[in-house]
Amino acid sequence: MVNAMLLTPIGSPDLDVVIDLAYAGANNFTGQAIYLHQGCFLHAVAAEKLAHAASLAGQLGYRLKIFDAFRPAEAQWRLWLHTPDADFLAPPWRGSPHSRGVAVDLTLIDGAGNELDMGTPFDALTPLAHHDAPGLVPQVQRNRHLLLGLMSTAGWDFYFKEWWHYQLFEPRRYPLLSDRAAGTAMMAAGAGLD
Repeated sequence: MVNAMLLTPIGSPDLDVVIDLAYAGANNFTGQAIYLHQGCFLHAVAAEKLAHAASLAGQLGYRLKIFDAFRPAEAQWRLWLHTPDADFLAPPWRGSPHSRGVAVDLTLIDGAGNELDMGTPFDALTPLAHHDAPGLVPQVQRNRHLLLGLMSTAGWDFYFKEWWHYQLFEPRRYPLLSDRAAGTAMMAAGAGLD
């Protein structure tokens, strides 16, 4: 097993990405905040690979927009209790790569800050979110393949049911981290989720 730590903050000035953590506010499939604050973290190995992906995107005139990264195990439980769908959420007793600090949900934005059209919004829990969803217009397919190519080149694995989700290979080599263990103060807010 890889050493438990350490989580690295993601963002400026070290990394030129846009951070828009969906679970820090209500703009997610639950409609409620899951995290208490806006901190974005990844395991150091994942942070290095994300920096590589950001550099590759920048060479083409794009930037990465991060929707989620490290997700405390407590937050994974809250998401699961809201929507227990193993196609789109890792069962919390098994553990999500997000809760290991080795997964990131993201998209590409252009020079004007506009998200590239990926055919569905982030966290669309539908078969249209699959990388190979039938019926996608060619531009959406190109955009998804561009993101997939950049992330793959930077050393990331992908999840075929979510165009936005990338993780390190063999994520179970990394330990599950609770908010307390990670020391990030990202503890999931109760936010009325039972």
